[in-house]
Amino acid sequence: MRRYELREDQWHKIAPLLPGTASDRGRTADNHLFVHAVLWIARSGAPWRDLPERFGEWNSVYVRFNRWSKKGVWKRVFEELQEPDLEWLMADSTVIRAHQHSAGQKKVPDKEMKQ
Repeated sequence: MRRYELREDQWHKIAPLLPGTASDRGRTADNHLFVHAVLWIARSGAPWRDLPERFGEWNSVYVRFNRWSKKGVWKRVFEELQEPDLEWLMADSTVIRAHQHSAGQKKVPDKEMKQ
């Protein structure tokens, strides 16, 4: 597996969410290779023109990426794969510490403390 590619378990999670499957009408392209191309661009930070040839023509990949963006495909994928941040839901006394004066303890006057 190359550095910027998805593992098989990751791919199987997103594959059903993508358009262009074999059952769709019209021409279908290799979604797996296309997603790897997009990940390569996103993770490397390179411009589209520097996309390696193994992913196909850079302009075709860019046009398809742009089309999917406008249709909301990427948003759907991210929303489906998003996992809640449970740290925010599990706030209890072991996580949040209160100052001693916030608990309603009566303030001891300075005179009594000195004695």
